[in-house]
Amino acid sequence: MSHTQDKSSALAQGVLIFVYLGALTLLEYFVAVTFNAVSILVLVAVIKAALVMYYYMHIYKLNEDSSGSDHHSYAYKTVTNRIGLWLFLLSDAFVFAGLMTARINLLGLTRPHLNQILGLVVTAVLLVSSFFMNRGETAMAHGDKKGFFINVLITFVLGLGFLLGVVAVEWRLAAAEGLTPSSGVAGAVFYMMTGMHAFHVFTGLIFLLVVLNNARKGVYSAEQHWGVEAAAVYWHFVDLVWIFFYPALYLIGKLL
Repeated sequence: MSHTQDKSSALAQGVLIFVYLGALTLLEYFVAVTFNAVSILVLVAVIKAALVMYYYMHIYKLNEDSSGSDHHSYAYKTVTNRIGLWLFLLSDAFVFAGLMTARINLLGLTRPHLNQILGLVVTAVLLVSSFFMNRGETAMAHGDKKGFFINVLITFVLGLGFLLGVVAVEWRLAAAEGLTPSSGVAGAVFYMMTGMHAFHVFTGLIFLLVVLNNARKGVYSAEQHWGVEAAAVYWHFVDLVWIFFYPALYLIGKLL
């Protein structure tokens, strides 16, 4: 698949990538509940992450050349802003990598007792939100402001659903099972990982509201919509983190 330019091809590519991500998510769930092969679960997570980074986060845009542009032009500023955003995400990724390292070292091949179905549902909701965010960004890139509003609003609703599913439902169910922040290592790891991720989802929702408000004021156009791209990349980053957190918390290892 190439870096598509026309709207219909870009949207079709987004659908295809979503199908791949959905199929891989079902595959890892099947692997976990049948024979729990850690190597396969890790491989699937890496493949999903690569698809999101390349086709949804458009990491290849970091190679865009701005050397011939006026330093005061929008194109030049977009390229430099893009580098700055990715450097921020890289630094933020170290925080999540630290949490993942703590989970591996403290829990090893064990995992807390969590609701498997709920874990799969919230994962699917976040995955679908990324799909609509991609469609929203594509719509704005092609001047379709109505399509942008609809898709980003759907993204916001799904993101809010994911946040409530984790914080309001999963945390309550986990506490009912005796898994609390003070119940032991497993509880501390679980609430730290999901809490930090939930905070990023919350800030992502605020980001989406800001972008929607700016779009309502006519700030963005097909030619100038860096804010939309930044919000999309950040939202997909939140999804990217969960791609690894989901198997680490719900799928890998034996129940404690």
